[in-house]
Amino acid sequence: MLAAYVQYWKINLLTMVEYRADFFMWFGFTVVYHGSALAALAVTMLRFPSMNGWSLREMFFLYALWMTAHELHNALFFNVVSVPEYIREGRFDRFFVRPFDTLFQVLTVPSRTFPDGLILGIVTLSIATNVAGIHATALTILTIAAVVCGGAGIDLGISLFVAALSFWLIRVDTLRWIVMSLEQDFTRYPISIYTRGVRIVLAYVLPFAFMNYFPASYFLGKHDTAFGLSPEVGLLTPLIGLLWTALSYAFWNVGLRHYQRTGS
Repeated sequence: MLAAYVQYWKINLLTMVEYRADFFMWFGFTVVYHGSALAALAVTMLRFPSMNGWSLREMFFLYALWMTAHELHNALFFNVVSVPEYIREGRFDRFFVRPFDTLFQVLTVPSRTFPDGLILGIVTLSIATNVAGIHATALTILTIAAVVCGGAGIDLGISLFVAALSFWLIRVDTLRWIVMSLEQDFTRYPISIYTRGVRIVLAYVLPFAFMNYFPASYFLGKHDTAFGLSPEVGLLTPLIGLLWTALSYAFWNVGLRHYQRTGS
């Protein structure tokens, strides 16, 4: 499978070279998207210099941490969102006749997957780390990298869970939109500003807060005012990412058996 995955990325890189206009167009879109989000954040902070104890520099780091984890997920696992479409159109059956894991096949369906967002995320996070005044020792860099990978795992676990639901529900568009909105809109700010119900959802139900809020609190040495937890809780992100991915993969396999048994 490793050789097949390497071949998949070779095709993607060759595609990127061949369709350079597409690459630069997508890169431009990514810059505009994240640039607009950061600009909106800056405008908000001009009116409120401190958001529940978080400064603009700290909010920049908070956003950059989520952005890098999310873009790592997009670069490696974005094809998961296509599963409901494959099932509706009857194209999912082809994955059963090949001698590879079905999820691996889904992830390696040929597509123009460009790592532009991930590259931009790494650059942005590097700048944000410096701006936030975090001393970038080797241990700190390794810990941030582990948190980013864990955050991507959380993203994968949640998107895989939603995709697996399509084995029963066929259409999960509304649910996927709700989950996407929760992640992209609510993770831009510290969860301590939200109501208790929203905080519980973001920390314990769909743990997007572990992609950036809890780890950022740890790296910035801030006391968590959302639940009063120790800043070290942010170090659990890699473990939570691993657990969500493992549990969602197990749920995915249950869905596969249901799909094969019912033939639909």
